[in-house]
Amino acid sequence: MSKKFNIAVVGATGAVGNQMIECLEERDFPIATIRFLASSRSAGQVLEFKGRPVLVEELKADSFAGIDIALFSAGGDRSREFCPAAVRAGAVCIDNSSAWRMDPDVPLVVPEVNADAIARYTKKGIIANPNCSTIQMVVALKPLHDAATIRRIVVSTYQAVSGTGKQAIAELEKQVRDLFNGRQAIPKVYPHQIAFNCLPQIDSFEENGYTKEEMKMVNETRKIMGADIKVTATAVRVPVFYGHSESVNIETEKRLTVAQARVLLENAPGVRLVDDPAERSYPMAIAAAGQDLTLVGRIRQDESIENGLNLWIVADNIRKGAATNAVQIAEILVQKYIKR
Repeated sequence: MSKKFNIAVVGATGAVGNQMIECLEERDFPIATIRFLASSRSAGQVLEFKGRPVLVEELKADSFAGIDIALFSAGGDRSREFCPAAVRAGAVCIDNSSAWRMDPDVPLVVPEVNADAIARYTKKGIIANPNCSTIQMVVALKPLHDAATIRRIVVSTYQAVSGTGKQAIAELEKQVRDLFNGRQAIPKVYPHQIAFNCLPQIDSFEENGYTKEEMKMVNETRKIMGADIKVTATAVRVPVFYGHSESVNIETEKRLTVAQARVLLENAPGVRLVDDPAERSYPMAIAAAGQDLTLVGRIRQDESIENGLNLWIVADNIRKGAATNAVQIAEILVQKYIKR
């Protein structure tokens, strides 16, 4: 591509911001200039982009002059405050927080599932990146839904600590070291010890007894898939650094055999089929970490209902679940929509 674009990464010093920078490098995004923005605490740090130093600047309302695309991963409050400022300056915002996801005027996009929705960015100048656990699930379920129409989804997630950020990664590391050295594991990021433990709480609880994370999966899945699918979720934090795993049960209108599902998934964009029980081959977090495909396996008929399948879905939550998905959206923007 001969055209090049001015890019801002907001929240550049965070786990997802770091990965956005790496993805822009890896995918050779057509960049004219790049600007790294963060809070006042992080301003002044120096990060690298393609081997050259880039100073991290403090995020302010006037930070977006001349920017074409702003990739946001700085939390919902900052997105609500600064995305409108970026849009007024002429940028298109791709936001990784939950701030805009359910806004009816903001497209919620997973390129393998609903790339056409990107065209609606002009309503507010913002495109929302879905929740990490939602992204990998809909990537895997889209071809099955197209073939047999999914009526109901039951999902249980096993989510890595990196989904909470750098402090959570450090907390798990420290707790493991402390426990192995006979010291007490003191929780600070999470309400309980995460090392060698599972926490059936991600985000705060709502009045219906579900957590915000669980309701994100319910509501976002319906919006992305464009269908009134019944969804119920249980989200669990597990002592894994990178890679979310999901046990997913679907009920479809038409019967879908295991063999048919495997063929569909083998040919689905963004999916790698890893499903050979005889060879003990199935998706694992350690295999998903560091790459962008969604791994699907353990496909089996649900024998308790007429048209049901069980699947095990794994992806790197920082890459495809956040940074890579945002960069993929940006790639489509510059290929099809933004003219320079």
